[in-house]
Amino acid sequence: MTRTLSEERLNDFLGKMLNDVGAAMNASLLLLGDKLGLYKALAEGGSMTSADLAKETDTDERYLREWLAAQAASGYVTYDPANESFSMQPEQAAVLAEEDGPFFLAAVGDLVAATVRDEPHIGRAFRSGEGVGWDKRSECLFCGTARFFRTSYKHHLVQEWLPALTGVIEKLERGATVADIGCGHGVSTLLMARAFPKSRFFGFDYHQGSIEQARKAAAAEELSEQVTFEVQTAKTVPSHDYDLVCFFDCLHDMGDPAGALRHVHDTMAPDGTCMLVEPFAHDRLEDNLNPVGRIYYAASTMICTPASRDQEVGLALGAQAGEGRLKKVAEEAGFASFRRATETPFNLILEARP
Repeated sequence: MTRTLSEERLNDFLGKMLNDVGAAMNASLLLLGDKLGLYKALAEGGSMTSADLAKETDTDERYLREWLAAQAASGYVTYDPANESFSMQPEQAAVLAEEDGPFFLAAVGDLVAATVRDEPHIGRAFRSGEGVGWDKRSECLFCGTARFFRTSYKHHLVQEWLPALTGVIEKLERGATVADIGCGHGVSTLLMARAFPKSRFFGFDYHQGSIEQARKAAAAEELSEQVTFEVQTAKTVPSHDYDLVCFFDCLHDMGDPAGALRHVHDTMAPDGTCMLVEPFAHDRLEDNLNPVGRIYYAASTMICTPASRDQEVGLALGAQAGEGRLKKVAEEAGFASFRRATETPFNLILEARP
């Protein structure tokens, strides 16, 4: 079949590819800037030369000069040729340097690194159809996931997501029993515990290393009496008549999400609530072909789908399952009520009730 190239479309696509290659090549530099504290030092220091930043961060000036040039070419920092100095605009600092702020994204470097490091495992899985579980992944995937999601949880969970659920805030203020399933390093669990000191929280995850980190975090925040972390799968969580059960960005990673929700349904109080926080997605593929969907489909290919395929059933919902598919899973598990409680550009917050 003869194909006729459109020079305009070809140039547009080449430009897109050059931009993407530049972003991919700079991913490791983003990770360096985050881990070495370079963004934070530059944001706090104002206009700095490479020598100034090297002295402030105890790093080598020659390496920093090249790193800064790459960052300026990427638009991540601003270069002033008049005095050969670099600085960060407030918007750049908000995204790359202010870890406690609502727009921080620099933590994504660890996630990107994990997908590259684990590519050989995923490549073999593409041919075999087998899964690659979280317990078989690079260590940076766990800390990167915790830091990446921390931004959304810190600025939305207590302030917006929990109040959007029917009657849940009142229960938490009086004193409720809460399960956080797939809790990872316990970021979401501890945020809720600090906000609602009269409630009791149980965090569960099947990854031993993550539970150990969660316990250390609870001890550091003096919340060990209020929060318990245990190694359990979603289908072995002990029953405590939970008033609230939470799945934060993890149900789609599970091999048998319907079975997990069915077990949860049976462990809840009769008037309990199950909150599902899932990546934002429309129900149709064509409606997810956008920058957010691009990130989530990539993460789903390299992380979420392999994790699900490594477990029993291996349903592999994927990170862009959408509300419609998630509703069917909840109904199959026995939940009579299901609704979208609220949303952000990156998350769906769904409420399921018995």
